[in-house]
Amino acid sequence: MNTTSTLRSVMANTTFTADLPPLPAYTLKPMPDLLPFISDFWLALFAPHIAYWIVSAIFHVIDIYDLFPQYRLHTPAEITQRNLATRWQVARDVVFEQFLQVLMALALSMTDPPQMTGMEDHEVAVWATRIRMAQRALPAVLGMVGLNAVSIAKNMAGSHPIIAGALSGGHYPFLTAEQNGVSGTAVPAFARWELMVAKAIYWLIIPYFQMMVAIIFLDTWQYFWHRAMHVNKWMYTKWHARHHRLYVPYAYGALYNHPVEGFVLDTAGAGLAYKVSMLSPRLGLLFFVGSTMKTVDDHCGYKLPWDPLQHITSNNAAYHDIHHQSWGIKHNFSQPFFTFWDKLLGTKYLGETKLKYARSRQLAEAKEEAAHGKTE
Repeated sequence: MNTTSTLRSVMANTTFTADLPPLPAYTLKPMPDLLPFISDFWLALFAPHIAYWIVSAIFHVIDIYDLFPQYRLHTPAEITQRNLATRWQVARDVVFEQFLQVLMALALSMTDPPQMTGMEDHEVAVWATRIRMAQRALPAVLGMVGLNAVSIAKNMAGSHPIIAGALSGGHYPFLTAEQNGVSGTAVPAFARWELMVAKAIYWLIIPYFQMMVAIIFLDTWQYFWHRAMHVNKWMYTKWHARHHRLYVPYAYGALYNHPVEGFVLDTAGAGLAYKVSMLSPRLGLLFFVGSTMKTVDDHCGYKLPWDPLQHITSNNAAYHDIHHQSWGIKHNFSQPFFTFWDKLLGTKYLGETKLKYARSRQLAEAKEEAAHGKTE
């Protein structure tokens, strides 16, 4: 559906709007797909799960061939001796949870309006107009500290006309466009710096703010639900205990959960974060893929110095692994991004870890040797 806007005034007061540049007309059209070989609809459904298994496969190869033993959090013997779920059981439950996530993604996609393009320059101009209007307050603000903005602007008009225009309240009579597309006459234009700031707001600041809202919402949702599933014995026994059958986490076990927990903690949490933050479908795709990769990485079982996902925040594989140990199970509930809730509410593990990990390795190795002895 094509929609053509008409040039309109931003403010009713003609005294203020006389030198405002007109907003450009625009025509909406469907946004082309991000990738030429798959539609955005199908990409949104399956990209997070493809990312899940690609990242998991990388760590699985590292794990099976023991490529970086110096960075392991646990030995291979611990995986075989301490975990209470087989790799088949883990993979089966993960696939089922991903099926539920596909259904959620389908519901979210159906509630999203069609992705349209063509209005970007218009929206940038709207922000540039707001920046121009904000400059109206500069003379009064400077007057509060004893500065005469008008006088300063006159003195700078010859050498720094743009600065003078801003100081005088966003007055740039020397900036004009060749024509306004309607009457053919010259019209006011935005300063280059106004457009640059407007573009930064539209393309960078607003998306960053929306992404941070989504991340903080997801962290908050998961922290309190996760903590509740440990505090409430019924929820822990019925739901969350399944995830803790992995005392030694590995990458593709990240979503090894009871279906109810998986839906409440991960699927619903991420879906609500997407809606609350009002992310666009493209930003939502980035959010879902990014949070999926972060979750996998947090369960990878390796403290890799060159892994960027482990250096974004202090919430990483080493941090979350403590929560999977019997001595750390009441701590480090935060996931998947930041650790601020653990710090604020006193649930961050602050005890000694080196000796505890060493003891776990020794016990697992002893069990492994005993098991081999019985089979010989």
